[in-house]
Amino acid sequence: MSEEKRELLEKLKFELAFVEDGGYGRSVRTPQQPTSPFRDSLTCLNFGDSSRPHPCSECILMQYVPESRKGEDVPCHHIPLDQDSRTIVTLDAAEAEEALKRWLRHEIDRLEGELAV
Repeated sequence: MSEEKRELLEKLKFELAFVEDGGYGRSVRTPQQPTSPFRDSLTCLNFGDSSRPHPCSECILMQYVPESRKGEDVPCHHIPLDQDSRTIVTLDAAEAEEALKRWLRHEIDRLEGELAV
């Protein structure tokens, strides 16, 4: 398995643990603002930096973003999370969190399967 795939696997595992531990609950610093999947976790290259110095094109998750959505403001929110191509953008917060967890588990299993070969 390439180093990039290993890095991706670790990021996906981290993201799943973050979501399962309630990471996208309300922020202690800004409880009035909803949190944003991927952007409000350490998975994001621009985590904690509102000036967003790193282009999303450098993110390892871009490989999951459909070509037609790579120019969006938050491309990772357009990753198809299920067979119906529902995304973080098209689901409400509770549905998006569940779909995200299922997608993360699926991708982790797939990558671990590739590693085992």
